[in-house]
Amino acid sequence: MSFDPVMPPYNASDPTARFLSSSCLDFLLIELVPLTYRVTNQLEVVAREQEEAGLAATSLNSGVDGASANGNGNGNGVVVDGDGPASGLGITVGGGGGAGAAGKGIGPAGTETVMDEEEEREAVCRRLEGIGYRVGQGLVERFSRDRPRFTDTLDVIKFLCKDLWTLVFRKQVDNLKTNHRGVYVLTDNAFRPFSRMSAEVGSQAVQRAQPFLWFPCGIVRGALAALGITATVQAESTELPGAVFQIKTVSAKTP
Repeated sequence: MSFDPVMPPYNASDPTARFLSSSCLDFLLIELVPLTYRVTNQLEVVAREQEEAGLAATSLNSGVDGASANGNGNGNGVVVDGDGPASGLGITVGGGGGAGAAGKGIGPAGTETVMDEEEEREAVCRRLEGIGYRVGQGLVERFSRDRPRFTDTLDVIKFLCKDLWTLVFRKQVDNLKTNHRGVYVLTDNAFRPFSRMSAEVGSQAVQRAQPFLWFPCGIVRGALAALGITATVQAESTELPGAVFQIKTVSAKTP
């Protein structure tokens, strides 16, 4: 499906308005994925340490209550029996030990990981998609505020492929296909976030590039939500620098 050229100005009331700094977005995309991997793993370490500390405190309190009930306390609630649970006091929160530190590895972004690979992947995807969702909502609220409301879902998708894609990725989507039942497939043969990744070829390069699609998926879903369309968005790449996005509206029927 072909698109008409983008019609400047984007905002008739303010033709000089800048809705997005493309350079800032480029820098953000470069740093966002490895940063999210680091943050996700750091939060997981803190959560595990807090859980261990909570379990140790529960065990200690149970031991103190039991010792007092058996008359083995010293009157201050401290266990004096050498083989009691007082050894739990040796746990250090925030230290280098513990189960979290023991399971460390190196994640795909070159960061230390304490999580299972699949668990880490899902957590990072969820966080990046959520960030992109808020960005997409904000962009549409600002970018389309002077436009008439869309009355047709296909018109919204065309707006996404033509105007919003140009705003964010500096080019239009190359191809749009739909089954006319709520499923839309957007193909970008030169997806801008992959422009610096296309030097390396092969399945390994595609696998490394996959996390960089999660934030744009969030942007698309957030943009659609701001325009009144609830949808799921998935993306994949079979060969860099191309990317394919599949949008399914909530009421879409499986072909």
